[in-house]
Amino acid sequence: MSESVSRSLSARAAVVARRLAAIVEETCSPESGAPAAADFLRKWADAALVGDVEHDHPPEHPLDRLASRLLLGPVEIELVLLAGLPDEHEGVAGTMRSLNPRGDAYPTVGLGVHVVAGLMPDRAAVRRLLHEGPAVRSGALRVLGDGPFFDRSLVVAEGLWGGLHGHAALPTSITEVRIGTVPVGLAGWLELPAVRRAVSALRSDDPGLLLVSAEDESIGLSRCLALAARADVPLVIGRAPASDPDKVGLLCLHGLARGAIPVLVAGGDEPFGRAAVLDDDVVRGPLLVVAPPGTVRPGPATPVLPVPLGPLGIEDRRDAWRAAIPNAEEAAPLLAARHPLDPALTAQVAVDLRGRSGGFEVDPEEVSDVIRTRAVTILPSGVVLETPDVGWERLVLAGEPRALLEAAVRRVELQAQVLDDWGIRESARADRGTRLLFVGPPGTGKSLGAEVVASAVGTDLLTVDLSQVVSKWIGETEKNLAAVFDVAERTQAVLLLDEADALFGARTDISSAHDRYANLETAFLLQRLDRFDGLVVLASNLRHNIDAAFVRRMDFVVEFDLPVAQERIALWELHLPRAVRGADVDLVAVADQYAVPGGWIRNAAIAAAFLAAEQQRQVSQAHLVTAVRREYAKAGRPFPGPPRERLAADEQALEVLAAAAAGTQSRKEST
Repeated sequence: MSESVSRSLSARAAVVARRLAAIVEETCSPESGAPAAADFLRKWADAALVGDVEHDHPPEHPLDRLASRLLLGPVEIELVLLAGLPDEHEGVAGTMRSLNPRGDAYPTVGLGVHVVAGLMPDRAAVRRLLHEGPAVRSGALRVLGDGPFFDRSLVVAEGLWGGLHGHAALPTSITEVRIGTVPVGLAGWLELPAVRRAVSALRSDDPGLLLVSAEDESIGLSRCLALAARADVPLVIGRAPASDPDKVGLLCLHGLARGAIPVLVAGGDEPFGRAAVLDDDVVRGPLLVVAPPGTVRPGPATPVLPVPLGPLGIEDRRDAWRAAIPNAEEAAPLLAARHPLDPALTAQVAVDLRGRSGGFEVDPEEVSDVIRTRAVTILPSGVVLETPDVGWERLVLAGEPRALLEAAVRRVELQAQVLDDWGIRESARADRGTRLLFVGPPGTGKSLGAEVVASAVGTDLLTVDLSQVVSKWIGETEKNLAAVFDVAERTQAVLLLDEADALFGARTDISSAHDRYANLETAFLLQRLDRFDGLVVLASNLRHNIDAAFVRRMDFVVEFDLPVAQERIALWELHLPRAVRGADVDLVAVADQYAVPGGWIRNAAIAAAFLAAEQQRQVSQAHLVTAVRREYAKAGRPFPGPPRERLAADEQALEVLAAAAAGTQSRKEST
């Protein structure tokens, strides 16, 4: 079919070449070399017309399709054929160069007037057509150069002549995007009302913008593939700035020539807070646009139809895992619950697994490692992904705070059952994400609590160093955080944002440009937190510094207070094993004397151990006192002095008092 399309186009161009040869002979002198030029044009045309191919046009020829959609008349079709002649043969290009006063290898406007004189003898009418006709307005035919109008060159749009020959290649100014097949797991999504409307729009020829807003390009493109497969239409996918009407129009022209729906992959090329506006004139039919949210919007005359990315049901996610990993019927529910990835990302995991082992041994831990390996490649600096192994026994936290952490873990474990199987997600509009706010003084175990939760859930911990993620450049903070949230969703890692009041602080009145953009960052984070499909922990030293809108979105608010005496004793016991303690160590006295947070106790225990190692002896009470004194000095607080030694007589007196109290209580009960 493509060969007949190419032969047909060459034959139609050959007819124009014959007419051009006659014009050259009639209007040019023999001294100019006109006879030789005309003779070459006729010989080339005769070769192209062998077998009378000029009357054997395949149905739906790209040129006819283009003319029909752009409403091109016979004159403009002839001019397009004339402008494409130099791309047919290098000899034809040389002939055109000899006929062009500028030496260009393209026909001039004046030559085009002579060629179409039989169809439009009025030169003024041809001139008007080349200024405002649909061929020029659409960019299919271009008039290049300066100086006298009739000396300018007629040129076909970049790469379009190859497209009219049936070649599936985009011009070099547009990066063609090639992707695979439709991922499994979108059957339920295709039945959504908004998606069905998008399918109907692709089947029509009406101009319109179908906007697929996706942070991840691969997810947006997977939706385009699924839409095209359901509508039974081909796609041509190119990457170009949405604000460049020439490139967007060129992509649309190639789509028309191929009989395909153009897909524009647009990046966030505009400054932060601004969206690129698509030129209405370049949209000649349905146009799919894949772009980050808020970066592209239609012109005032272009209808827009947003294409949602979800929601995706739990069965669709399970089907995606079954397709990605054959013979994974039993593991699919577990993988879908642990890693509720988009089907496009699930397909990427399958590719990585094939590259590792060549087979599909279903190992959930290996799947998690594959997801982690691919995800960390897009992390900005200042973000660390690790796999903690910290048990509940390491967290000295009792009462309501401990119960809240355990409830958060159970919520993550049961969310597939409650939200999907029980339908609570639809009936109550519940989100899959779990959000925790840890508040309390420094060193009280907020970071450790995040590690314990991640270990209990059986996933990774993604710790964000806000000093490196927050940027002074407008829009960079949002880009960095968007990448962090994306990786956390893919890996289902616990996302820890320490010192969260730096990002989630209360919004202020706008008194400067800095305040305005700071409030924009806060608004972005509010929206992203609402959409976050995972477990996030916000840690702050001061609760009142957190914006009320963020606190309202929290599922659990956990208070980490300074440990009481009994908790301090437990912390000293935990961090200083009995085997390394000397006989004079009295942890009860140390805990009573120094009301410090757990972080201080950990640091002091480590420092005391090093002091003892220097002397090649066990840790003594003096080592502990020295280490604690240094912690007070680091914090700039006055040292309360060494703990008072408890005498044996004091201990005996305490035992007597305890026994007497027990006897008194016993007599009261008998009475």
